[in-house]
Amino acid sequence: MKKSGIICFMILLNTILIQGQSTEYQNNKLEKIKNGSVFTKIINRELPATIVYEDDDIISFVPLRQQARVHLLIVPKKEIYTINDIADTDTMLLGKMMQVAKILAKENGIDETGYRLSINVNEDAGQSVFHIHMHLLGGNKLGPMVDRID
Repeated sequence: MKKSGIICFMILLNTILIQGQSTEYQNNKLEKIKNGSVFTKIINRELPATIVYEDDDIISFVPLRQQARVHLLIVPKKEIYTINDIADTDTMLLGKMMQVAKILAKENGIDETGYRLSINVNEDAGQSVFHIHMHLLGGNKLGPMVDRID
């Protein structure tokens, strides 16, 4: 039993080292999770924000660093660290985030001209707040999401 446990640990460690996040990112992520999400602090009114939508499940507000003329964050009040951490029971909540995005796009006059919805997950995507959130971007011509690989 101990031998198989050691083998499993070595396989897991090897997988993390080859395919995992950098040590610096992992440490930063764990520290941020331990200290609590900045979004939870906004939800609890411990930090200020320009809130544009709120109901029992979702809050939406203007981010500190806007990347388009219209840039809103759509955040579930339930703290879920990454999309990798969602449960089957979160399906309705994620669908509701999309519905809120549709409402906010219409309210901001970008539903017809076009907008982008984006959710970043972990290091390579640049996730820096470990509480899932969706970016609603629009109001001007948006470039490609990422450079093409030819």
